[in-house]
Amino acid sequence: MTATVVFDLDGTLIDSLPDLSQAVNRMLADVDHAPLPQSTVRRFVGNGLPKLVQRTMDHCGLPAARHAELTQTTLRHYKAAACDKTTVYPGVPEALIRLRDMGCVLGICTNKPEAPARHVLDALGLAPYFDAVLGGDTLSIRKPDPAHLQASFDALPDAGPRIYVGDSEVDAETAQRARVPFLLFTEGYRKSPIAELPHHASYDHNSALPDLVRRIAETPPVK
Repeated sequence: MTATVVFDLDGTLIDSLPDLSQAVNRMLADVDHAPLPQSTVRRFVGNGLPKLVQRTMDHCGLPAARHAELTQTTLRHYKAAACDKTTVYPGVPEALIRLRDMGCVLGICTNKPEAPARHVLDALGLAPYFDAVLGGDTLSIRKPDPAHLQASFDALPDAGPRIYVGDSEVDAETAQRARVPFLLFTEGYRKSPIAELPHHASYDHNSALPDLVRRIAETPPVK
Protein backbone atom coordinates (compact mmCIF):
# COMPACT_ATOMS: atom_id res chain seq x y z
CA MET A 1 0.00 0.00 0.00
CA THR A 2 1.28 3.48 -0.89
CA ALA A 3 1.22 6.76 1.03
CA THR A 4 1.76 10.49 0.60
CA VAL A 5 4.77 11.31 2.77
CA VAL A 6 5.97 14.82 3.56
CA PHE A 7 9.30 15.40 5.31
CA ASP A 8 10.83 18.16 7.36
CA LEU A 9 14.35 18.90 6.12
CA ASP A 10 16.82 20.17 8.74
CA GLY A 11 17.37 17.64 11.48
CA THR A 12 15.27 15.03 9.66
CA LEU A 13 16.96 14.37 6.33
CA ILE A 14 20.07 16.50 6.70
CA ASP A 15 22.35 17.75 9.47
CA SER A 16 22.65 21.42 8.52
CA LEU A 17 23.59 22.72 11.95
CA PRO A 18 27.29 23.34 11.12
CA ASP A 19 26.40 25.61 8.19
CA LEU A 20 23.61 27.38 10.07
CA SER A 21 26.03 28.02 12.93
CA GLN A 22 28.61 29.32 10.50
CA ALA A 23 26.11 31.76 8.97
CA VAL A 24 25.05 32.99 12.41
CA ASN A 25 28.62 33.51 13.51
CA ARG A 26 29.54 35.35 10.32
CA MET A 27 26.61 37.67 11.00
CA LEU A 28 27.81 38.16 14.56
CA ALA A 29 31.31 38.93 13.29
CA ASP A 30 29.80 41.64 11.10
CA VAL A 31 28.47 43.36 14.23
CA ASP A 32 31.71 42.80 16.20
CA HIS A 33 30.21 40.15 18.50
CA ALA A 34 32.00 37.02 19.64
CA PRO A 35 30.94 33.74 17.98
CA LEU A 36 28.58 31.30 19.64
CA PRO A 37 29.32 27.60 20.09
CA GLN A 38 27.35 25.27 17.85
CA SER A 39 25.63 23.78 20.90
CA THR A 40 24.12 27.18 21.65
CA VAL A 41 22.95 27.82 18.08
CA ARG A 42 21.34 24.38 18.10
CA ARG A 43 18.92 25.58 20.79
CA PHE A 44 17.71 28.35 18.47
CA VAL A 45 16.94 26.17 15.41
CA GLY A 46 13.46 24.98 14.48
CA ASN A 47 11.14 27.86 13.67
CA GLY A 48 12.76 29.25 10.56
CA LEU A 49 15.61 31.67 9.89
CA PRO A 50 13.93 34.85 11.22
CA LYS A 51 13.29 33.14 14.56
CA LEU A 52 16.83 31.74 14.61
CA VAL A 53 18.18 35.27 14.19
CA GLN A 54 15.78 36.68 16.76
CA ARG A 55 16.81 34.12 19.36
CA THR A 56 20.47 34.75 18.59
CA MET A 57 19.97 38.51 18.97
CA ASP A 58 18.11 38.08 22.26
CA HIS A 59 20.88 35.83 23.56
CA CYS A 60 23.58 38.30 22.52
CA GLY A 61 21.74 41.43 23.61
CA LEU A 62 21.59 42.94 20.13
CA PRO A 63 18.95 45.65 19.50
CA ALA A 64 15.63 44.25 18.27
CA ALA A 65 15.31 47.08 15.74
CA ARG A 66 18.05 45.43 13.67
CA HIS A 67 16.19 42.14 13.27
CA ALA A 68 15.19 42.57 9.61
CA GLU A 69 18.68 43.75 8.67
CA LEU A 70 20.50 40.95 10.49
CA THR A 71 18.10 38.32 9.18
CA GLN A 72 19.02 39.34 5.63
CA THR A 73 22.70 39.36 6.57
CA THR A 74 22.46 35.85 7.99
CA LEU A 75 20.53 34.64 4.96
CA ARG A 76 23.18 36.08 2.66
CA HIS A 77 25.95 34.29 4.55
CA TYR A 78 23.95 31.07 4.57
CA LYS A 79 23.19 31.16 0.84
CA ALA A 80 26.90 31.68 0.15
CA ALA A 81 27.87 28.48 1.99
CA ALA A 82 24.77 26.38 2.58
CA CYS A 83 26.48 23.07 1.82
CA ASP A 84 30.01 23.52 3.11
CA LYS A 85 29.51 21.16 6.05
CA THR A 86 25.91 19.92 5.72
CA THR A 87 25.55 16.15 5.46
CA VAL A 88 22.76 13.69 4.72
CA TYR A 89 21.83 11.47 7.66
CA PRO A 90 22.84 7.81 7.25
CA GLY A 91 20.37 5.71 5.28
CA VAL A 92 18.32 8.60 3.90
CA PRO A 93 18.86 7.93 0.16
CA GLU A 94 18.19 4.23 0.60
CA ALA A 95 15.00 4.92 2.56
CA LEU A 96 13.76 7.38 -0.06
CA ILE A 97 14.43 4.87 -2.83
CA ARG A 98 12.48 2.19 -0.96
CA LEU A 99 9.57 4.56 -0.38
CA ARG A 100 9.46 5.53 -4.04
CA ASP A 101 9.64 1.84 -5.01
CA MET A 102 6.62 1.24 -2.74
CA GLY A 103 4.73 3.82 -4.81
CA CYS A 104 4.87 6.61 -2.22
CA VAL A 105 4.80 10.24 -3.29
CA LEU A 106 7.25 12.43 -1.36
CA GLY A 107 7.40 16.13 -0.51
CA ILE A 108 9.19 18.62 1.73
CA CYS A 109 7.68 21.04 4.26
CA THR A 110 10.44 23.05 5.90
CA ASN A 111 10.77 26.37 7.68
CA LYS A 112 14.05 26.94 5.82
CA PRO A 113 13.55 29.51 3.04
CA GLU A 114 12.58 27.75 -0.19
CA ALA A 115 15.54 28.79 -2.35
CA PRO A 116 18.23 27.53 0.07
CA ALA A 117 16.17 24.39 0.70
CA ARG A 118 16.05 23.60 -3.02
CA HIS A 119 19.75 24.40 -3.38
CA VAL A 120 20.71 22.05 -0.54
CA LEU A 121 18.47 19.25 -1.85
CA ASP A 122 20.02 19.59 -5.28
CA ALA A 123 23.61 19.81 -4.02
CA LEU A 124 23.21 16.73 -1.84
CA GLY A 125 21.50 14.67 -4.56
CA LEU A 126 18.12 14.49 -2.84
CA ALA A 127 16.06 16.74 -5.14
CA PRO A 128 14.93 13.99 -7.58
CA TYR A 129 13.04 12.16 -4.83
CA PHE A 130 10.63 15.02 -4.08
CA ASP A 131 7.67 16.23 -6.12
CA ALA A 132 7.01 19.37 -4.05
CA VAL A 133 9.12 21.60 -1.81
CA LEU A 134 7.46 24.25 0.36
CA GLY A 135 9.78 26.46 2.38
CA GLY A 136 9.25 28.84 5.25
CA ASP A 137 8.77 31.75 2.85
CA THR A 138 6.71 29.95 0.19
CA LEU A 139 3.46 30.99 1.86
CA SER A 140 2.54 33.73 4.29
CA ILE A 141 2.53 31.19 7.11
CA ARG A 142 4.94 28.51 8.31
CA LYS A 143 5.01 25.58 10.73
CA PRO A 144 3.60 25.01 13.30
CA ASP A 145 0.64 26.45 11.38
CA PRO A 146 -0.98 23.30 10.00
CA ALA A 147 -1.90 25.14 6.79
CA HIS A 148 1.77 25.01 5.79
CA LEU A 149 1.77 21.22 6.03
CA GLN A 150 -1.65 20.85 4.42
CA ALA A 151 -0.49 22.95 1.47
CA SER A 152 2.52 20.68 1.11
CA PHE A 153 0.28 17.63 0.92
CA ASP A 154 -2.07 19.39 -1.48
CA ALA A 155 0.85 20.14 -3.81
CA LEU A 156 1.40 16.40 -4.28
CA PRO A 157 -0.57 13.77 -6.18
CA ASP A 158 -2.79 11.78 -3.82
CA ALA A 159 -1.04 8.47 -3.21
CA GLY A 160 -2.87 7.29 -0.12
CA PRO A 161 -2.72 8.10 3.60
CA ARG A 162 -0.93 11.34 4.51
CA ILE A 163 2.08 10.98 6.82
CA TYR A 164 4.46 13.62 8.16
CA VAL A 165 8.07 12.89 9.14
CA GLY A 166 10.09 15.25 11.32
CA ASP A 167 12.45 15.61 14.25
CA SER A 168 11.29 18.45 16.50
CA GLU A 169 8.69 19.92 18.78
CA VAL A 170 7.56 22.18 15.94
CA ASP A 171 7.05 19.18 13.65
CA ALA A 172 5.14 17.23 16.28
CA GLU A 173 2.83 20.18 16.96
CA THR A 174 2.29 20.75 13.24
CA ALA A 175 1.30 17.14 12.61
CA GLN A 176 -0.97 17.08 15.64
CA ARG A 177 -2.76 20.25 14.54
CA ALA A 178 -3.04 18.93 10.97
CA ARG A 179 -4.37 15.60 12.32
CA VAL A 180 -1.96 13.40 10.39
CA PRO A 181 0.24 10.56 11.68
CA PHE A 182 3.69 11.77 12.73
CA LEU A 183 6.89 9.74 12.52
CA LEU A 184 9.61 11.15 14.79
CA PHE A 185 13.30 10.92 13.87
CA THR A 186 14.95 10.90 17.28
CA GLU A 187 18.48 11.89 16.23
CA GLY A 188 17.69 15.42 15.01
CA TYR A 189 17.29 18.75 16.79
CA ARG A 190 14.53 18.07 19.31
CA LYS A 191 15.01 19.58 22.75
CA SER A 192 12.39 17.58 24.69
CA PRO A 193 12.34 13.92 25.73
CA ILE A 194 10.82 11.64 23.09
CA ALA A 195 7.89 10.76 25.34
CA GLU A 196 6.85 14.43 25.55
CA LEU A 197 6.40 14.77 21.79
CA PRO A 198 3.12 13.43 20.34
CA HIS A 199 4.02 10.90 17.65
CA HIS A 200 2.70 7.77 16.00
CA ALA A 201 6.09 6.03 16.06
CA SER A 202 9.76 6.95 16.36
CA TYR A 203 12.97 5.73 14.75
CA ASP A 204 16.68 6.39 15.18
CA HIS A 205 17.92 5.14 11.79
CA ASN A 206 16.39 5.64 8.39
CA SER A 207 16.48 1.94 7.58
CA ALA A 208 13.39 1.61 9.79
CA LEU A 209 11.39 4.34 8.06
CA PRO A 210 9.88 2.47 5.06
CA ASP A 211 8.43 -0.27 7.26
CA LEU A 212 6.90 2.33 9.59
CA VAL A 213 5.29 4.07 6.62
CA ARG A 214 4.00 0.75 5.31
CA ARG A 215 2.52 -0.10 8.71
CA ILE A 216 0.58 3.17 8.83
CA ALA A 217 -0.55 2.83 5.23
CA GLU A 218 -1.86 -0.67 5.86
CA THR A 219 -3.76 0.27 9.03
CA PRO A 220 -7.49 0.61 8.30
CA PRO A 221 -8.77 4.15 9.00
CA VAL A 222 -10.69 4.65 12.21
CA LYS A 223 -14.44 4.98 11.51
